[in-house]
Amino acid sequence: MTELFSTDRLIVRKFTPADYDDLADILTDVEVTYFEPYDTFTREACIQEAINFSNSDEFYAVVLEGKVIGKIYFSDKGYGSYEIGYTFNKEYQGNGYASESIKGMMKYAFSTLGVRRIFAEIDTRNSKSIRLVERVGMRKEAEHKELFPRKGENDVYNDFFVYAILKKEFK
Repeated sequence: MTELFSTDRLIVRKFTPADYDDLADILTDVEVTYFEPYDTFTREACIQEAINFSNSDEFYAVVLEGKVIGKIYFSDKGYGSYEIGYTFNKEYQGNGYASESIKGMMKYAFSTLGVRRIFAEIDTRNSKSIRLVERVGMRKEAEHKELFPRKGENDVYNDFFVYAILKKEFK
């Protein structure tokens, strides 16, 4: 297993195909995946998704005491700018694990990867995610009106905020 970094309580590492069961606990939850740009998964589909993630340089497992409790998406968008996204098991939300792992990813990206800027696109209705990025020091840069169609309602488009932080702003 390729560990990227660890925090006080967590390890962030590459996914392995064996992570499918823990991944299924996250991706099969309709509430957890509601704001995600993909449909809620079946448990069976998570077997292939764990394989896909294990072969990707954009998805990372957030691990607490051997269990994958979340995933971080971290994608190079060019010119030293990376997009970050995250999804966490509902059973582990509200304990600071998301902010701890996101801060860890930011520190790793800025200090080790030489990243210049990290941004997140967040549905304006996703108040939990907005509070999270504000807690880790990101600031609102933009609001995109009617950017993506709402799940199950292709005639309704959702608004998105862009939050970001520059390396020189990171504390």
